[in-house]
Amino acid sequence: MNQAPEAILLVGGKGTRLRPLTVRTPKPMVPAAGVPFLTHQLARARSAGVEHIVLATSYLAEVFEPYFGDGSALGLHLEYVTEEEPLGTGGAIRNVASRLRSGPDDPVLVFNGDILTGLDIGALVDTHRATGADVSLHLTRVDDPRAYGLVPTDVTGRVTAFLEKPQTPQEIVTDQINAGAYVFRRSVIDTIPDGRSVSVERETFPKLLRSGAHLQGMVDSTYWLDLGTPHAFVRGSADLVLGRAPSPAVPGRRGDRLVLPSARVAADAKLTGGTVVGEGAVVGEGARIDGSTVLAGAVVGAGAVISGSLVGEGARIGARTVLSGVVVGDGAVVGEDNELRDGARVWCDAVLPAGAVRFSSDQ
Repeated sequence: MNQAPEAILLVGGKGTRLRPLTVRTPKPMVPAAGVPFLTHQLARARSAGVEHIVLATSYLAEVFEPYFGDGSALGLHLEYVTEEEPLGTGGAIRNVASRLRSGPDDPVLVFNGDILTGLDIGALVDTHRATGADVSLHLTRVDDPRAYGLVPTDVTGRVTAFLEKPQTPQEIVTDQINAGAYVFRRSVIDTIPDGRSVSVERETFPKLLRSGAHLQGMVDSTYWLDLGTPHAFVRGSADLVLGRAPSPAVPGRRGDRLVLPSARVAADAKLTGGTVVGEGAVVGEGARIDGSTVLAGAVVGAGAVISGSLVGEGARIGARTVLSGVVVGDGAVVGEDNELRDGARVWCDAVLPAGAVRFSSDQ
């Protein structure tokens, strides 16, 4: 690969529904596999040779710079641009154009801060250069594309259309969707309208296609996950620990569990499925935790059984309590002998007394 391009990281957008319901920490800073999720994004870009990244932020911008600084700790040079009002994906890209250093024909990598992916970044850039495209898009295949816009391509990979979410089986002409990573020719970014909200999916890309521009798709069917829900966030964290999702930023060996140094886990507790136990957290005797995230300072009582769940900072889970597919907010207390399942959410600082909730499907 030739010299890697500079990059734009889009942070914000729809975000996950972790806040404000259950997590006090700003969402992009909630730890995934032991470090803020954006750390994985930045580290993967650096490992592909990217050195200069502009973070285009639409909210909570004040939390990023104090943590990441100038990026030197990650071997990067970071800059920050905050929208004064929501600008959409295209508007956010245009809004940071003045911070780019590339020449008119140079490639600029753009990726979405809410996507966890195993994309071969170098291959996408190489495809862009080899085809002479104006914009190259990472495409992925999904089993059920009804929730997504479709991106059909011809036999050479050239994009032929951008289709809205299909409503009927006849409208599902492909299983390829926009996976949220692009390479732009630098001059194309300057054609995006400045100072207003612009969607690349609904405005920029279709307009380019109508004008005869070359939009190239690269289908890469490696790991891909949209972190738009708490369940997906927990799954993504577990997959990073398990090694299913690649990242050089995981602070430890990949395997069934990641226990950060100051956490305390009872000798007979069982942690599986990529479970993460954060700094200062405590897991009691006989507890079983599978595919879950226990954030800093949380306490899990003896004999508790937790699967596919997020336990917030400083939360307390009582002895013998069962959580399955649950999000427990920061500082919340779920007393002993409770049972919560299937998407239950416990607000920050809420208190559930012992034995207050049991689950029955009535089946």
